Amino acid sequence: MHSVPVILALTVLTVLFTSPAQQVIGWRPYPPQTNGSDQIFGASKKFEGSSNLVRLRYHMGPVLTNNITVHPIWYGTWQKSQKKIIREFINSISAVGSKHPSVSGWWKTVQLYTDQTGSNITGTVRLGEEKNDRFYSHGKSLTRLSIQSVIKSAVGSRSRPLPVNPKSGLYLLLTADDVYVQDFCGQVCGFHYFTFPSIVGFTLPYAWVGNSAKFCPGVCAYPFAVPEFIPGIKPMKAPNGDIGVDGMISVIAHEIAELATNPLVNAWYAGPDPVAPVEIADLCEGIYGTGGGGSYTGQMLNDDRGATYNVNGIRRRYLIQWLWNHVVSYCTGPNKLD
Repeated sequence: MHSVPVILALTVLTVLFTSPAQQVIGWRPYPPQTNGSDQIFGASKKFEGSSNLVRLRYHMGPVLTNNITVHPIWYGTWQKSQKKIIREFINSISAVGSKHPSVSGWWKTVQLYTDQTGSNITGTVRLGEEKNDRFYSHGKSLTRLSIQSVIKSAVGSRSRPLPVNPKSGLYLLLTADDVYVQDFCGQVCGFHYFTFPSIVGFTLPYAWVGNSAKFCPGVCAYPFAVPEFIPGIKPMKAPNGDIGVDGMISVIAHEIAELATNPLVNAWYAGPDPVAPVEIADLCEGIYGTGGGGSYTGQMLNDDRGATYNVNGIRRRYLIQWLWNHVVSYCTGPNKLD
């Protein structure tokens, strides 16, 4: 039990003396351009699930076993309709009675993960208090460290600050489509980490996800937009009619799943490096349905409007990637019994 603070302290020191690009990076949602199915894909830590190559292990750190409260920070200009799509996705994670395949059924894979006491990750994910930063208080170009300053402003605001909850709070910084974040599009579509007490005053698990609609929809909103280097492929229709936000949903799902299983970067991950771990969503990057792997996303669904999705929420449909199931050692989607 006493090893966790030591590991955390070492991790913080390591991060402070390494390049920001070495922190827990996000992912590219498009499939790799390769004929193989079991290999690392460039800087995005691409693995296409293989029990022979994957060595996902538990490193004795905490996971989020308490009921999770997600606190969105809306940075920049957001439409009400865009906020509604994202809020309803978060509320769908714990929704009861959604049609199969459901978001809540997808979360059951996350619930399989435990801490060192054998306690499972919670099945309850709630939408908590929110903060609007519509005046771009830290500018329209953010670094990884200035992201933490945005979070500090949200929890330290004189007017309606976000509650500080290190044990079960999850802080989700969402940047509008005119905000550029360090390494956005080139290396990351989103990432997660924890705040430094020296900057924020607390150690809080957080994630950043950007709206790529203007900067790089073909990179971070695939398959609703297609990058130029993949010829002959038509983009799929977004289930909620917003390419940027529908693309964000999959990245948000990716990061929330990894925050739950590896909030302080010392719990569940594969690979030897805790500063650049390969986590449960990284292991299934680009897989959205049965048969996914290599350059194939897997079997997905189309609604009566021709939009592509793979899970049902409370009132909406979404496209999110599958997750690594350590019990069976391959990527799985929504539980068929949900």
